[in-house]
Amino acid sequence: MNKSIWLHDLTWQDVERHVKKDAIVIVPVGSTEEHGLAAPLGLDTYVAIALAEDVAKKMKVLVSPPLWFGDSSHHLGFPGTISLRTATLTSVIEDISHSLAKAGFRKILFINGHKIANLPAIVTAVKNVHEASLKHVLFAIIDPSKIAKGVAKKMKREPEHHAGDLETSHLIYKYPHLINKSQLPKKNINFVKIFSPFSHFDLLGPANEVIDIAWNSEEQRRFAPTGAFSASHRASAEKGKQYHDYMVEIISQFIRWLRRYQGPIGAAE
Repeated sequence: MNKSIWLHDLTWQDVERHVKKDAIVIVPVGSTEEHGLAAPLGLDTYVAIALAEDVAKKMKVLVSPPLWFGDSSHHLGFPGTISLRTATLTSVIEDISHSLAKAGFRKILFINGHKIANLPAIVTAVKNVHEASLKHVLFAIIDPSKIAKGVAKKMKREPEHHAGDLETSHLIYKYPHLINKSQLPKKNINFVKIFSPFSHFDLLGPANEVIDIAWNSEEQRRFAPTGAFSASHRASAEKGKQYHDYMVEIISQFIRWLRRYQGPIGAAE
């Protein structure tokens, strides 16, 4: 057993020994961006850290240092937000991938805490390197918007979007000192008025036909003056635990499958 699941807590020899036994590594990717008046700027990164850490302890895999910056330009109207350009984030993910592959990791799992918004950069990066230079590495991208719908439909009473009930509950469960419960919003923004009847206003709910409308940071400050998109006044630690534990189990099931995988992806040398 290593003294820590975190790569940055280990020596290079610790990593060298570990990767000979297990070549899976998790990379938490988040953001530093506003999450309304109740939640911290680092919410998305804390989500990725919490999931990565508990999965790693359960499955005995390693976790890279978290990436605290994401594609957040639409939140720059609020002080404290730090955003990478999409192309910059793509390059960073590519460089992280090459570094981890050089160390011997052959199965790299990105956990994206910044739901959906980071996906264009992450997907582009892993497609680029897997096609051109890291054909022997299997890449997977894990996002709460794609792995939590099963539990969300049993729990939700509000549409889940930016600074919503479930991600706020997640932080109340894992990092309660970071949430100001007195500022939890009770209203949702009017998605239909702002983004048309074809908007996908519930990231963890069923979607009909969707047409995406882009918006900038100045526009967001106008239509969401507190920064929050969704009501979260019913957020709770109990709800956060149920949400968290469900995702940890889904990711753990995937890793169990991954350890048995003998298919063609990531097989080339």
